[in-house]
Amino acid sequence: MKIFWIYMRPHRWMIALSLFLSGIGQLATMVDPMIFGKIIDDYALHPGNKAQDELVRGVLFWLAIAIGVAMIARLCRSFQEFVMRLVVQRFGMQVFNDGLKQTLRLSYQEFEEQRSGETVALLQKVRNDTERFINAFINILFSSMVGVGFLIWYAVTKHWALVPVFFFGVLVLGTLTGLLSRKMKQIQRAINKETLKLSGSITESLRNIELVKSLGLTFPEIRRLRTFTRNIYDLEIKKVKQVRTLSFIQGTTLNLLRQSILFILLWLIFRKVLSTGELIAMQFISATIFNPLQELGNIIVFYREAESSLQLFDQLMHKPVEQKPASPVELGFLESIRFEDIIFRHQTATQNAMDGISFQAGIGDTIAFVGPSGSGKSTLVKLLLGLYQPVSGEIYFNDIPSGEIRFNQMRRQIGFVSQDTQLFAGTIRDNLLFVKPDATDEEILEALHKASCTQLLARSPHGVNTVLGEGGLKLSGGEKQRISIARALIRHPRLLIFDEATSALDSLTEEAITDTVRNISARREQLNILIAHRLSTIMHADTIYVLEKGKVVETGTHEALLEQKGLYYAMWRQQIGERRSIVQ
Repeated sequence: MKIFWIYMRPHRWMIALSLFLSGIGQLATMVDPMIFGKIIDDYALHPGNKAQDELVRGVLFWLAIAIGVAMIARLCRSFQEFVMRLVVQRFGMQVFNDGLKQTLRLSYQEFEEQRSGETVALLQKVRNDTERFINAFINILFSSMVGVGFLIWYAVTKHWALVPVFFFGVLVLGTLTGLLSRKMKQIQRAINKETLKLSGSITESLRNIELVKSLGLTFPEIRRLRTFTRNIYDLEIKKVKQVRTLSFIQGTTLNLLRQSILFILLWLIFRKVLSTGELIAMQFISATIFNPLQELGNIIVFYREAESSLQLFDQLMHKPVEQKPASPVELGFLESIRFEDIIFRHQTATQNAMDGISFQAGIGDTIAFVGPSGSGKSTLVKLLLGLYQPVSGEIYFNDIPSGEIRFNQMRRQIGFVSQDTQLFAGTIRDNLLFVKPDATDEEILEALHKASCTQLLARSPHGVNTVLGEGGLKLSGGEKQRISIARALIRHPRLLIFDEATSALDSLTEEAITDTVRNISARREQLNILIAHRLSTIMHADTIYVLEKGKVVETGTHEALLEQKGLYYAMWRQQIGERRSIVQ
């Protein structure tokens, strides 16, 4: 729970105020039975020679004091709940914000290995579990401990025989609770892990719902998810058994304690040490304290749930994030990039994904990387974007080693069009503003025009305010890709990357997108890097690098590579043959 106190430390004075108000409220609540006992002793059982008017005035006086004390108790509890709610909300907001910040700052390789649904579920669970524990601790446990202290003080002022009973009862109760709560700790950790797995699996199933339904896998997927819910159910039942056992033992112990106190109180009455009113007051005070203590089992559950969630949160916060140079060099406007003998290997791989890659390019150049599947094209893009770090070799931006620059500064000068078009919910305008929030309407229209979206806007009744996704305009693959290109162009990038931007499109749409890419390249306003499997999309490139098993095996223009009659020539013949077969 160390991380819990780290987040609570900034609010320590508000927590202290909440505890103080809770203590005052609890003490005021227990003064009421004492007033009631005094009324019984002085005005009901032993009125003495007081006149009726005097008795009425006395009773009204003490009842007025009781009402005032009750008002103080209510006000203290109301303010305490407000302050505690404020602390809990601030705590939850900070935990959620820090968790999201940490998740987005994780190294890409770390991020690839986790499920987004698990992270969101964890952050929500940390917030909820901690809130329940704090409320239970303040409203039940702390208030009861204040009450026990008051009751012991009150007992000491009456007779010493009551004190050992309280001490013995609290000692037995605390020992039993501690023993059973340790067993609960392991179970709660297992429940949290299974719950996060379930959240991640559900997120994946919903994200890939088209595949699940298309292949008739709805019921197999339901059965798979049921295994998670069954595991959680079994663990929850095991936890419930322990909680009920704990509650039974606590209830029995508290009942024995209460009856022991009653016996001693009656014995003290027989010996004329206590009055009837004092006995009634002690019973009311005992009930005020011991009834909430019967919820001690639930408090232990809340504590273990919060502890387990915070432990998983702590593990998230200690995962490696992208490293920043201690003294970064200012990059300025991106003018050139250079790969020098780059070697890269994935964490679980047995061979290099990149093996001695070297190339260079500057503003206005259009270079392309082609090769069969598994040749290292996508890995090269991730190295270029700083998502992967090379095992050896060096990547230079403006002749500055990549380890000496801030990658985010460089990334803000990049336009990226991926193979899998990723559009966000909202309008066309929202998708473009995502990468450049301060873009003007003129810039938005200019980017859409450069991406050949004119026809799309013409048939959309709301233009750039057309809503995409469910309930909105249904876009074809080519239209989605054009919007993705416009989003890349709107920030006027110094480096524009097309990562197999046409591989998922039909031939006609591919040709249209290729024309768009060719027109963008012809302007020579930025450095263009094309990653492609289909060679027709990169024929216009100034230099083409042919990759095979992570190595550059051929380099040249389209015409020069065809003359070499090597791998590029073989890929060209194969793709031309496929197209001819389709036409025939």
